[in-house]
Amino acid sequence: MQTFLTAAALIPAGMVPASIPSPDWSGFDIPLPWGSLRIHAYALCILAGIVVGLWLTSVRWARRGAPEGSVWDIAIWAIPFGIIGGRLYHVFSSPDAYFGPGFDGTGDLSLIPQIQRGGLGIWGAVVLGAFGAWIGCRRAGVKLTAFIDAAAPGLLLAQALGRWGNYFNQELFGGPTTLPWGLQVDADNANFPAGYPADTLFHPTFLYESLWNIAGVLILLALDRRFHFRRGRLFWLYAMYYTLGRVWIEAMRIDDAEQISLFGITTRLNVWTSIFVFIAALAVFIWLGRRKGGNPDSVYLPGREPAPAVSAEADAGEPPSVKADGGKPAGVATAVSASGPDSTKGSASASNVTGNPVRDTDPVVSDSESRDNLPDNQNGSGLASAQTEAVPASTGGTPSAAESRNTGKSGGTDTGTAPEADSSR
Repeated sequence: MQTFLTAAALIPAGMVPASIPSPDWSGFDIPLPWGSLRIHAYALCILAGIVVGLWLTSVRWARRGAPEGSVWDIAIWAIPFGIIGGRLYHVFSSPDAYFGPGFDGTGDLSLIPQIQRGGLGIWGAVVLGAFGAWIGCRRAGVKLTAFIDAAAPGLLLAQALGRWGNYFNQELFGGPTTLPWGLQVDADNANFPAGYPADTLFHPTFLYESLWNIAGVLILLALDRRFHFRRGRLFWLYAMYYTLGRVWIEAMRIDDAEQISLFGITTRLNVWTSIFVFIAALAVFIWLGRRKGGNPDSVYLPGREPAPAVSAEADAGEPPSVKADGGKPAGVATAVSASGPDSTKGSASASNVTGNPVRDTDPVVSDSESRDNLPDNQNGSGLASAQTEAVPASTGGTPSAAESRNTGKSGGTDTGTAPEADSSR
């Protein structure tokens, strides 16, 4: 920050132009009993990109209903494969330092595993990383296409942060520029291009790509929210967006790289790779959009779906005869309804359903009453007696219609309730 303020203060005097200063450090040492461990800023940027990218991926993966913790089961395969693939692509796309010019054997093979010096090709990282992710997805029982859709914005975010490792290594910059955001490179650095003055400023291509990737993260998230891409289409959209920017950013770089001539045009290998990947990604994106069938919203492989949740009633072992009638079994509810809401004897008989058997569930006349009144029933007086006893019991002692009729026969006044009594009988 102090360097930026100093440069800004000196601009009016015309002493130095505004610029992005070269880094003051590229790492630090951790003392150990047998020496020291060098922690490179390049590695810290890559690690920060992985952590942030995994965070965004885990959030999106969980929202799609994926198994809890499966993102880490997949990442443990994808990340090592991605690092190895990225290194292999860089070695074979820039082979001079490792195999010598023209593969004449004058290179240094011991430099190949030294990734702290920089050099991870995104194409190899994506291809071999996807293979590692496929292994992890198979083990977790989820679809690779669902995972790479969830991971696409996180992958682009990881690249945006990882690109700052090139800044601390002072590498992969563009041609000379007089723009106020030109990049300073130490003249004594091994990556400073020969033939340029020491105060030359260069295009900060690492910054261009980082900003391009951050904008891409926002675009992918917005498009996915709007269109809900599935079957890997968001990943191929990521590939199209990234390669579109990589073409013009890669064309600005002046570091040594493999040159390829196609269709009468000679340019860097990564430029041609970006063009071909863009065309292939566009074709696959269109083809997947026309594909039908299956369940694109499910993240699980066929046959690996989780078992449906068992209901609470089934877990408790409650019999199917239980109804929502106050928690009573079906037999009790039926007996209560048959006895009538106002009958005291009916309630008693209902309560006996789960206890001793009931000989007669008639709420009006019991078995003993039937035997006592049998002589009277033959001449008709028993019926009137039973009705006279039953109705007051059910109405709480209110005179019944039968009593009114008997009163009428003995010369009393008829209350007018006899028709209802006749009809109910």
